[in-house]
Amino acid sequence: MLGTTVIIPSIIVPLMGGGLKEKAEVIRTSLFVAGLNTLLQTWFGTRLPVVIGPSYSYIAPALFTVLSDRYSESVTVDPLERFEKSMRGIQGAMMIASIIPILLGFFGIWRIFVRLITPVSAVPLVTLVGLGLYTQGFPQLAECIEIGLPELIILIILSQYIPRWIETKIGERFFERYAVLLSIAIVWLFAALLTASGAYRNKSSSTQVSCRVDQSGLISGAAWISVPYPWQWGTPSVDAGDVFVMIAAALVALIESTGANIAAARFGSATLPPPSIFSRGAGWLGIGWFLDGSFGTASGSTVSVENVGLLALTRSGSRRVVQISAGFMLFFAVFGKFGAILASIPLPIFAALQCISYAYETSAGLGLLQLCNINKLRTKFIVGFSIFMGLSVPQYFCGYTGTSGPGPVHTHANWFFKFVEIIFTSPATVAAMIAVFLDCTIPPGRTDNGGIEIETDWWDAITSAFEEDPEFYSLPLGLNECFPSV
Repeated sequence: MLGTTVIIPSIIVPLMGGGLKEKAEVIRTSLFVAGLNTLLQTWFGTRLPVVIGPSYSYIAPALFTVLSDRYSESVTVDPLERFEKSMRGIQGAMMIASIIPILLGFFGIWRIFVRLITPVSAVPLVTLVGLGLYTQGFPQLAECIEIGLPELIILIILSQYIPRWIETKIGERFFERYAVLLSIAIVWLFAALLTASGAYRNKSSSTQVSCRVDQSGLISGAAWISVPYPWQWGTPSVDAGDVFVMIAAALVALIESTGANIAAARFGSATLPPPSIFSRGAGWLGIGWFLDGSFGTASGSTVSVENVGLLALTRSGSRRVVQISAGFMLFFAVFGKFGAILASIPLPIFAALQCISYAYETSAGLGLLQLCNINKLRTKFIVGFSIFMGLSVPQYFCGYTGTSGPGPVHTHANWFFKFVEIIFTSPATVAAMIAVFLDCTIPPGRTDNGGIEIETDWWDAITSAFEEDPEFYSLPLGLNECFPSV
């Protein structure tokens, strides 16, 4: 959790005018709300063992609000005033935008889209949820190669090689479960030794921030005990353009969360959820975004891809484990000094973890090919074309990110261009739209006898498996009688 929880506020808060104290407060708030959202999702949402955390999809709409001209007048007066005003603008846009996923989820509209997903269209979606984050892996690791690369190598050795060398089952499970904790402890200690020895004394400021364990400034800025609360930055403000841009990010996060949930079900050895469960999870994800906006996290939430990969890395798909970890999130958020110590881990260490967790998410999508007839040229075209365009189209739109020109969409409404940009810079979203459209419109081929090929109905197989074990997705406290899973 700490990777994206630290990285996203580190990008947004300085541009808002906030200092180390404000960044520590935003990180603390993000961790607190992530714990709440994780509990809500595992209790009442999809009930999959997933962690809900900050999403990269919300960086663009947050920056759109922060860099707006209406906040520029406050820069010369007081940076803290600009921080609070821009934070309230982000809050208002996020709270209004959260209505969309709430309606899509609880009114069952999202399950109509999910029913269109077949194994052929699920492969590009799930694959690019992980592969689309390739820029967050090794490039961030290489910012401090002497720390990031050892973390990657040690984690691979502890998780992949040693469990296969050990003959006892207990030893094998120990290294499978605790490879991440052991590798982080080893490399974190190594980074502390390098810092204490003065290895970075004459290095550039960017190198010191990436490599040293005492350069984050979070420990000094964090309070000992503090409980985040709604509207802690003041009354949210609303701008129509900010709301539309935030809606685009909400739709992107919703699509990416659907792909991550599919992978989580596969890695957790759970029955793949029926469309109604995905829709229920979308509604509670919208409630989570409302909490993000009301508390002021500066970013919306999504299913954490890092922790989906962690399900495969640790071989632990327990919902209870995730709920206990959410309790730790709340603890470290309230007792800020303890959370700040953990958050001061150099970011290249987290980037090394992401290299493996994102790879597992990618492999979950490729694993769905076993449910497809990959000998058919129709399948090969849809999968190959969707993945290629899912990488190529965002690359085109990313060329206009941060520019002052109109970009590929010629309109005087800057918010509309940003809306389109957010949608088409998401690899998973582009791939999912293309794959679903092609799969629904390209007719199947014919058999040797001249008849139309009938593929196995994926959702029928899922429904039959779900009926054999419906309790996993049933709501607690007898709520399933009022809100059935199917």
